[in-house]
Amino acid sequence: MTNEPAPTDCFVCGKHRDESLMPGGPVWHDELVVVSHLSPRAPGGSAAVYLGHMLVEPRRHAPGLADLTDAEAQRVGLWCTRAARRLREVGGAEHVYAAVIGDNVPHLHVHLLPRYPGTPREYWWERVDEWPDAPRGGESEAAALVARLSAAGR
Repeated sequence: MTNEPAPTDCFVCGKHRDESLMPGGPVWHDELVVVSHLSPRAPGGSAAVYLGHMLVEPRRHAPGLADLTDAEAQRVGLWCTRAARRLREVGGAEHVYAAVIGDNVPHLHVHLLPRYPGTPREYWWERVDEWPDAPRGGESEAAALVARLSAAGR
């Protein structure tokens, strides 16, 4: 576990301080974890994002899984499960993938990627968001999905 202060240029720490960087604000949060929708303003982002691409992040700046406290690790797992459930129940996903990559932003973030009905098998898993007919939208569409997911509760 790292006790180093959060870097001032960390995008994830920045969006935890300025919730306007999250489309629709946080979907859910507690004292240890924030769940949000991928932002078109994220590093390497584009004007249209894959709708339902959620991020589960510890509030504390922790570069990777091995840097989490036990409490943070438990809470990250809990929020991944809750968010995946809501993506199925409210978002219409038939399956939800989870991945930790950690190459672009050195603040742990678990990617949750829904697979929607009708997604051709060749786009399953790491290509799910490349499907030409995948649901995409800008900040307003992502914020609308965030509102629906948030309204469904934890």
